[in-house]
Amino acid sequence: MTPSSPEKPTERPADLVITGCTVLVHDDGERIGFEEDAAVVVRDGAVAAVTSAAAVEDLAAADRIDARGQVALPGLINCHTHAPMVALRGLAEDLPTEEWFNDVVWPVESNLTERDVELGARLACAEMIRAGVTCFADHYFAMDTVADVVAACGMRALLGQAYFSSQGPEGRRASLEFALRHRDSAGGRITTALAPHAPYTVTEADLAATARLARDHGLPVHLHAAENREQTDTSLARHGATPIGILERTGVLDTDVLIAHGTGITEDDLPLLARAGGRTAVATAPRGYLKFAWPTTTPVRALRDIGIPVGLATDGAASNNSLDVWESMALTSLIQKSAEGDPRWLTSRQALHHATLQSARAVGLGDTVGRIAPGRRADLVLVDLTGPHTQPVHDLAATLVHSARSADVRTTIVDGRVLMRDRELLTLDVPAVVRELGERLPGLTDRGHGRRIQRYDT
Repeated sequence: MTPSSPEKPTERPADLVITGCTVLVHDDGERIGFEEDAAVVVRDGAVAAVTSAAAVEDLAAADRIDARGQVALPGLINCHTHAPMVALRGLAEDLPTEEWFNDVVWPVESNLTERDVELGARLACAEMIRAGVTCFADHYFAMDTVADVVAACGMRALLGQAYFSSQGPEGRRASLEFALRHRDSAGGRITTALAPHAPYTVTEADLAATARLARDHGLPVHLHAAENREQTDTSLARHGATPIGILERTGVLDTDVLIAHGTGITEDDLPLLARAGGRTAVATAPRGYLKFAWPTTTPVRALRDIGIPVGLATDGAASNNSLDVWESMALTSLIQKSAEGDPRWLTSRQALHHATLQSARAVGLGDTVGRIAPGRRADLVLVDLTGPHTQPVHDLAATLVHSARSADVRTTIVDGRVLMRDRELLTLDVPAVVRELGERLPGLTDRGHGRRIQRYDT
């Protein structure tokens, strides 16, 4: 790996210089490597140089971070979540999927107010920043409120207003209006998508209409599809096509589409995905699949073989109980080894590739973030590897994936702005959020009214 050209002390002052760290870098073949005793120079929200620590000793800077003993990584990306659902964490435990939706989650979600969504989003962003997540793809309700939280706290996000066909044309129209209203907002940190919920809650006519809107307005589509094998079998029996087949015949696969989960993707679906007309990606959130005891997992190897990026995700904390993408990275590696019966598959370096460049591509930001290199936005985290659980280091990639934890993230930076420094959150007041959310929980979690926003029947 060759670092970028050293900065010269005579150049204008940098906004931020991070020095003395080991930097995860990618070469031209996208192979991962590490530059030791390195420095990262940031100007105007972007990486200006990755060079040696010695080269920047005399470089003037508005801010400097001494990162000795730490590794600089591209910020992690949560490629599919429902951030405000942290308010439901632990509420629906040890249940099959159908009971989880129908008996608890969808009745409770009928109580949601914009204030509940705002508080949940704030708490979720705080959790993600502390876990080294700099960007997330969110699919939920009252998304104007979530956009305001993202803009204020400094994160990056791909946001979509979810809708069901049961809402009528207004649901789809609201999703489009949100996407157009907030596209490229917050100084470009917010991108947007159309967000139909899933083929089992959105009709083929509505999916086709969504695909037309996506093409007309240059928007991606973010939805759930083939979440598990049972959904795929039910779709075949009812519609004569798998959920992926429905996405193809409605034109959704001719748009840029982010598919959540995909554990029900079959071998017959692979040619459909391979010939998709748009940029297609899948987000995998393995912890939830284990909790629901789904028999299959996202076929990462098969998808990679046909060129489909697979990004890492957590889903919502109501099912996953956390927004820890670091855990998703380790679990993805371990579960893929088990599923494929091959300990050589999904190595630590491959897992880091999914956590960085593949995740960036999954959310449509492959040219913007996902690597620490000149011209990329300065979204990065500093990870402390001096703890006893990360020593000694024989293989740095393995240490990062299988020994380090999200709590080892010391500093989180988005667009060159420090959002957490030495574990101190700088843009969110967690105690205030927790106090108010706690006061609102009795009204939010009440299920005595008998309502629910939808019915799960696959």
